[in-house]
Amino acid sequence: MKTIGVLTGGGDCPGLNAVIRAVVRSGIKYGYETLGIRNGWRGLIDGDVEPLTDFSVSGILPRGGTILGTSRTNPLEKRSDFQKIQYNMKKYGIHALVVIGGDGTLSAARDVSKQGIPLVGVPKTIDNDISGTDVTFGFDTAVSTVTEAIDRLHTTAESHHRIIVVEVMGRNVGWIALTAGLAGGADEILIPEVRFTMDSVCKNLQARYDSGKKFSIVVIAEGARREDIGLPPVPEDIRDECGNEKFVGVGLLLGKELEKRLGIETRVTILGHIQRGGSPTAFDRVLATRLGVAAVQLIDAGKFGQMAAIHGNQITSVPLEEAVFRLKTVDLELYELAKTVIGGRR
Repeated sequence: MKTIGVLTGGGDCPGLNAVIRAVVRSGIKYGYETLGIRNGWRGLIDGDVEPLTDFSVSGILPRGGTILGTSRTNPLEKRSDFQKIQYNMKKYGIHALVVIGGDGTLSAARDVSKQGIPLVGVPKTIDNDISGTDVTFGFDTAVSTVTEAIDRLHTTAESHHRIIVVEVMGRNVGWIALTAGLAGGADEILIPEVRFTMDSVCKNLQARYDSGKKFSIVVIAEGARREDIGLPPVPEDIRDECGNEKFVGVGLLLGKELEKRLGIETRVTILGHIQRGGSPTAFDRVLATRLGVAAVQLIDAGKFGQMAAIHGNQITSVPLEEAVFRLKTVDLELYELAKTVIGGRR
């Protein structure tokens, strides 16, 4: 009986356990045993694995996070680490890997695949920024969480005649901000892909106030450019080891600037990691399950170096190279649509 290894890398995401469950159960159907690899690539380097059975994945479908744990380990950072991966693949008799992750994890999977390790990828990210697939699981849950928060914040904003700034996740892309802002009826949506000026934002909010609408909701992605708010770029000493900005609350900075310029009481809510936690929506459970089954089918067909994907309502696959070639930025047509309805009377 052949063995599949499954690992989850990068940030946690609602729906990861649904993929793991689908891999195990569909693997049984196709004649595979499954080994769970703990803590992403680190587990494959250290040989930290556990057998996964139908019994061990029972009941995990609605659970958030990942029962396997995760890490951001780069499997090719050290030559010795990759040699350990090769050794452990042979030691545990792993025929192929299912690698579940976002851009960083799948980029590593592409590179590992090129080194001769048989694997397939499954796209995971609440940011919805993986190319080659229409949507990633976890995104729907995050948008639902943010939309509910905006709905709740509307009542206090209106009652107290305030501006409320809602900062959401989105380092390089604004899918969560745009989609949840549109669903929640935000009055301004600020995303990394579209430049804005404080003058234009203030003008729009002042116009609402002058027309009798004495409250506003502003949704901003954490990766929105600081310089658009009138602040210098983030200095190197507050960046992580990968060179990424350690976010210091662009929403707080925006809130202070709005209150100073407009003289309207402003409050800021930073949703943070609540967006990636908790139970996945029904949509994400189904999508994650379909992708997990597809991953096993790709392995069974010997189609390695591929990523399971969804196009329309059809599950397909694309080369990992295509999937991670560039980030999938927001649909600007959707952004223009949002501009036609934001800021209106409620």
